[in-house]
Amino acid sequence: MQKKWELREKNNNAFSLSEKYSSRILELLSGRGIVSQEEIEDFFSFNYVVSDNLLKISGMSDAVARIVIAQKHQEKVAIFGDYDADGVTATALLHETLESLGFANLTYYIPDRQLEGYGMNDRAIEFLQKEGVTLIITVDSGITNVPEVEKAKSLGIDVIITDHHHAPEILPKAVAVINPHLENSGFDFSDLAGVGVAFKLAQALYQKMAPEKIDQLKWMLDLVAIGTVADCVQLLGENRTFVKYGLVVLSKTRRVGLLEMFKVGRIEISEDNIPDTQKIAYQIAPRINAAGRMDHASVSYKLIMEKDRVAARVLALEVEEKNQERQKMTAEIVKEIEEVAERDFSDKKFVFAKSEHWPVGILGLVAGKVVDKYKKPAVVFQIQEKEYVGSLRSIPEINIVECLEQCADLLSKFGGHSQAAGVRIVPENVLQFCAKMTEIIELELTEKEIISTIVIDSELKAEDIEWKFISELRQMEPFGMGNKEPVFMLRNMRISDVRMVGNGSKHLKLALRSTDGNPKIFDAIGFKLGTEFPDLKNDDQIDIVFNLSEDEWNGSKKIQMKIIDLRQSV
Repeated sequence: MQKKWELREKNNNAFSLSEKYSSRILELLSGRGIVSQEEIEDFFSFNYVVSDNLLKISGMSDAVARIVIAQKHQEKVAIFGDYDADGVTATALLHETLESLGFANLTYYIPDRQLEGYGMNDRAIEFLQKEGVTLIITVDSGITNVPEVEKAKSLGIDVIITDHHHAPEILPKAVAVINPHLENSGFDFSDLAGVGVAFKLAQALYQKMAPEKIDQLKWMLDLVAIGTVADCVQLLGENRTFVKYGLVVLSKTRRVGLLEMFKVGRIEISEDNIPDTQKIAYQIAPRINAAGRMDHASVSYKLIMEKDRVAARVLALEVEEKNQERQKMTAEIVKEIEEVAERDFSDKKFVFAKSEHWPVGILGLVAGKVVDKYKKPAVVFQIQEKEYVGSLRSIPEINIVECLEQCADLLSKFGGHSQAAGVRIVPENVLQFCAKMTEIIELELTEKEIISTIVIDSELKAEDIEWKFISELRQMEPFGMGNKEPVFMLRNMRISDVRMVGNGSKHLKLALRSTDGNPKIFDAIGFKLGTEFPDLKNDDQIDIVFNLSEDEWNGSKKIQMKIIDLRQSV
């Protein structure tokens, strides 16, 4: 499918605001809406400071007071987490925090994705009550668990909620609710991940109980970085600081479980090889998530917490196996759905598929791949005994939650955001639901052209691409949501060599030279683009859209273009 290239407008007023940074960097920042002197300085500020106002955060003083009482009376405390990488790292972080503060009577609970679903549930609360728990602290969950908190109270269990999801109008009547999205929350930065909120509680606990040791918390920033990147929150403000330093801590991590994961997964991370956010997003987070998707997230949790190298190796091998199983099963299911989509939905604007054999944990991954291929919203269901459980993914032109709201009378439960959502529905309503969603989406897309748009941050000339510029770009790291890796364009580049490389020749590798007389030859790689441009040949003249990176091989460094798209020059 032909992609539209859209060059960002320049805000030239921004370029005179700072003499500390090049005009090219200021141009890139202006495209992200960062134009004032204060905004620019804030973007490049990485001051790790523990705030003196932590107890002014809504709910924080009540939470700390209750936890202090729990320690004094040696109560049994449970940390209730979530089964994704954010929830698992938050659970580990808070467990480790309480342990280091002298809590001896600790446990954790992560629900089974398939059997229990997201958040607190009656079965879990009853189990914890039988285990002698008198205080539950949630991480990355709990903000919607109004009846479950009441259930816990009726069983003599207090609940402290730490969460970062949208806060509903009616909140659980917990001992404390800590959430940056509450009105007047007291947080300086509101877009923290669940692990970021848990880290704030950890800081407040140290301030109260062990202020002389609070610097030790820096060693937990590896977990904060993993959870923050994995949960795709904005890498701006405080998140940038957490991730910036968290990546350094990750390169020096003392966690035996993570070190074994790196070995087993051949993930190159060390003090001499500080990872970037892509290492987390594409190598670490999928492995942590795989256990919860294919079996139970406690495997990943135990791996993070394990201190014995032999036991950690066994867990790392299990996580690796789950990740490979997840990859294989995802590919197989996508292939099944492609056959159905091309047969039954070629003329429809909405794709739906169902099976009793597809694990709930990978429905979202599958739906996302279907959307990527067909550029249509999709829902993928697992058929259960009494209901269908589905994950939806969408395209930018369709707000999928707004569509679901129009079908609310057909659904048992739904939630999510504009591009991703989940539903539960009784079998007798499924066909009517899919028909109504198709009708809504087709009406919404009437007279709209569906075309993938690549937003280009800046058009370069060949002479612009040099090591000084690469060094300046690194000042903008860490890249991620809200601060994506800059996208560049070059026109009129001549191909001096073209090859297909990698397993199955699926990657496109080019050597490029400018037609303006610049003598440089540029190395360019297009991952998974080997079949997309089969007719390229030497001496073809192309325009190219790409990211810039530093490639190192056998001790030799070179500048590399990572191809996003290309086309014949006009």
